[in-house]
Amino acid sequence: MQSSKLKSILSKTLPVLIIVLGVVVVQVMVAAKPPPEQKEEEQRLISLFVDPVTSETVTLAIETQGEVRPKTEIELIPQVSGQIVEVSDQFNTGASFEAGSTLIKIDDADYRLALIRAEARVAEANVMLEQQLAEADVKKKQLQGRTSNVTPLALNAPQVAEAKAKLESAQADLQEARLNMARTGIKVPFNGRVREKNVGVGQYVSAGTSLGRVFATDTVEVRLPLTDSQLIELNLPIGFEVAGDGENGGSGAPRVALTADVGGETHTWQGRIVRTDAAVEQSTRLVYATAEIDDPYGKGRDHGMPLAVGLFVSAEIEGINETEALVMPRTALRNADKVYVINDESKLEIRTVDVLSTSNDRVLVTSGVVVGERVVTSTIPTATDGMLVNAIDRTDSEIELAQN
Repeated sequence: MQSSKLKSILSKTLPVLIIVLGVVVVQVMVAAKPPPEQKEEEQRLISLFVDPVTSETVTLAIETQGEVRPKTEIELIPQVSGQIVEVSDQFNTGASFEAGSTLIKIDDADYRLALIRAEARVAEANVMLEQQLAEADVKKKQLQGRTSNVTPLALNAPQVAEAKAKLESAQADLQEARLNMARTGIKVPFNGRVREKNVGVGQYVSAGTSLGRVFATDTVEVRLPLTDSQLIELNLPIGFEVAGDGENGGSGAPRVALTADVGGETHTWQGRIVRTDAAVEQSTRLVYATAEIDDPYGKGRDHGMPLAVGLFVSAEIEGINETEALVMPRTALRNADKVYVINDESKLEIRTVDVLSTSNDRVLVTSGVVVGERVVTSTIPTATDGMLVNAIDRTDSEIELAQN
C-alpha cells in the first residue's frame, strides 16, 4: 500500500524535477559561457574633393543690365494737311530706309495752285514797285532846283516804300507756298528703321497727326544702373561725359561688353560708356551710366546678329583698378559667403569670406581663407564644424584617372 503511494508521488513529481533540473543546467551553461569579443567599429569618413586657394592680381569687371534703346527716335508728324497718295515700301514696321528718302507723299494739288498764285502776286508786286519808282523819278526831275516845300510825298517816297513792302510780303508768301509744297513729301534726315506705322494710302491727315515712329540706326544706347561702390570701382564721377571720340583714349571711356541670348545662341556686342547721369535716381538711389554702340545693324553686328532696339542685355563693364584677390572654384562658395576648409588634421572648418566677385567658374574673395588652404568643392548634404573627412585633391585624382 505504501509502495503504491510512493510510485504515485514519483510519477507526479518526476517530470517537474526533470524540468527544474534542465533549467538549472541551462542557466549554469549560459553563466559559464565567455562573453563575446567586443570589436570597435571604425568611423567611416566622407570623401570630399578639395582645391587649393590661389592668389591673383585682377582687374574686376562690373556686371549690370539694361535695355537697348535708340539714341535718336522721332514721331513722324506732317506740317501740312491732305490726303495720302503714296506710301513707300520702306515705310513698313521694321523696314529700313535711307536718309532723305520720301516715306509718305501727301496730295500736293492744292499747294501747287497756291504756289502759282503766290508767284503771280510777286510778279504783280514787282510791276507796282517799278511803276512807283518811275513816278518818283519823274517827280524828282520836275522838282529839281526847288529847295523849299519839297515833301517826301511830293517825291513819291511813301508810295515806293509801300510797293517795296508789298513785294517783300508777296515774296514771303511765295516762300511759304514752296515750303508747303516741299512738306507734302515726308522725309527723314538719317538712316533708320520704322518702329510704328499708323497710316495708309487714301487716308486724310491733318497737320499734327502722328503718321508713325522711326529711329536712327547709326547709334543705340543702353542705360545701365550702377551703385556707388561700382562707380568708385570704375572711377566714374556723377555727371561724367566722355571727351574726344573715346576710340583713341579720349578721356578713358570704359569699354562694355553686352551679352544676350538670341535665337538659341549667345551673342556679344562691344560698346563704351559715354556719360553718367547728373542726378541720382530717386526711387532706387542708383546712378545710370549710358553706353553707346555704333552701327548696331551694320558693322556692329555679332555674327550677323544686330543689337536690336528693345533687347534686354547683360553688361560687363571693364574695370580700371587692379587688386589682389584670393581665387577658388565657384563650387566652393556656399550660402553666398561660406566656404568649407579642410585643415591639416583633416577636419572640416566652416569659414565666412568677403566675396569680391563671382563668375560661372570661379569666385574672388578678399578674406576668410589664405593661399594654399584646401576648400571643399564637392556636394555635401550636411556639414558640421570639426567633422573628420577624407580630402581628395581634385588635380591628383584627375591625373590618376587619365593614367588609368
